[in-house]
Amino acid sequence: MSREFRLGLFIVGTLLILVAGVFLIGDRQSMFHSTYRVKTDFPNVAGLNSGAEVRVGGTHQGTVRRIDLPKRPSEQVTVWMDLERATRDIVKKDSVAVIKSEGLLGDKYVEVSFGSDEMERLKEGEALASEPPLDFSDLIKKADQILDTSKDAMQNADELAGHLKSVSSKIDQGQGTAGALINDKTIYEQANAGATAFRENMEALKHNFLVRGFFRKRGYEDSDELTKHEISKLPSGPPAKTFAYDAKQIFDKPESAKLKNEKVLNEAGNFLEGQKFGLAVVAASTGMKGDTDKDRLLTEARTMVVRDYLVEHFSLDDTRIKTMGLGKTKEAGDNGGIQIMIYPVATNSPPALARKESSRQ
Repeated sequence: MSREFRLGLFIVGTLLILVAGVFLIGDRQSMFHSTYRVKTDFPNVAGLNSGAEVRVGGTHQGTVRRIDLPKRPSEQVTVWMDLERATRDIVKKDSVAVIKSEGLLGDKYVEVSFGSDEMERLKEGEALASEPPLDFSDLIKKADQILDTSKDAMQNADELAGHLKSVSSKIDQGQGTAGALINDKTIYEQANAGATAFRENMEALKHNFLVRGFFRKRGYEDSDELTKHEISKLPSGPPAKTFAYDAKQIFDKPESAKLKNEKVLNEAGNFLEGQKFGLAVVAASTGMKGDTDKDRLLTEARTMVVRDYLVEHFSLDDTRIKTMGLGKTKEAGDNGGIQIMIYPVATNSPPALARKESSRQ
């Protein structure tokens, strides 16, 4: 084999290697693919460089062609990207570009999300929406802040533990009210006797002559039944409809909760049955004469009786029928009154009445 022939083979081989290298590099940079150019804006590119990959669906589908700095501080950095034509059907106007990295400290690349089927394709030179890149240094700062907060919380917990230990020690030594109650049986017995007397007084009030017949007729063993559906206050807005009655129209005696003319309530019942409503409140009140505790109990009993009649005789959502015993009011007149206030659909129920005993002390 002559020297000239070997030289020719070497030159041809070199040229083939060079051409293969050009095609490989060109394929990576999409030099031999049909592409279209789009752009997106970021507040900063977090280390992204020209020539970086653009991925669509996790696959290499483009290249960052160039990165332009803004002309004014108020503007953002513009990233120009060449995407392959194969992505035209999946990258739409609602797609979003995000700068990501290979691992925590790897090379940066741009990830473009799929668009919606109903959205239009991106045109040459149009802009994609973007999300600010997550900077690793920001993560470090946030981690430091969390550690500092945790350290403060541990210090506060230690201080609280010290205070609790001090309080516990004083109680063990009999100091303060709690220490006296725990260590002195005499004080405990006095407190227990007072609580027992209070319960007995409340039970006696429950069975007073005003509502004795009401309890016997209704079968209630506990006066808390009277406030089972009672609310603490009226809704903030005005009622859409109000039915008002004089107490002597409905009840047989001034100091009784027994109905004598319940058909008077049918007008309100028919209205509730035929209309949508958010809340209905049955409120009862008495005049200013008489004992306050007895009148409070009487109005609670009357609201319960009226509510029971409406629920039993009309097709209603009983969870939306509430009661409110007002006791003495100046507006009630000598005989007292009953009001059925009906609120619109959007009305929310106020909180239920707190412990009945506390309201009568």
